[in-house]
Amino acid sequence: MTNQTENIADVAKTPEEILEQLGLELPSLRPAVGSYVSCVRTGNLLFTAGQGVDQYHGKLGRDLTTEEGYQAAQQSMLNLLSVVKNELGELSKVKQIVKVLGMVNSTEDFTEQPVVMNGASDLLGKVFGDKGKHGRSAVGMAQLPNNTAIEIEMILEVEEEREAK
Repeated sequence: MTNQTENIADVAKTPEEILEQLGLELPSLRPAVGSYVSCVRTGNLLFTAGQGVDQYHGKLGRDLTTEEGYQAAQQSMLNLLSVVKNELGELSKVKQIVKVLGMVNSTEDFTEQPVVMNGASDLLGKVFGDKGKHGRSAVGMAQLPNNTAIEIEMILEVEEEREAK
């Protein structure tokens, strides 16, 4: 039997509608907290800065379970999608998720970073279908800013900007 949410991207018209059907909403845009911008566009590529989470703090393998890490990765990806929507106006302008880098605040012996990062990757697959398939790195970090559990950044291919006439 097929999971009902697996094919949701095939029947809904926009990524925003899919998020709504999943019972998820994009959070308010989180401002950059340093000397950087939230994303940079060059040609048809969009590079995001890393986005952490406000709800999950501490290390996986000590303070948080793998399931909590999965939820943190999903929330981090929602934060990233807010950045993307702010830049593009609508998520349907995403042509392909190219690469995702997940940095997981981990104890020395925690090895389930890929399982944690599935929280982000699974969401991208549900929201974008085949356009959400991506290359990915999932790495453990000794520490992340503000003791956030996870920080994710990504590279996307987007529709070309139309020049004003």
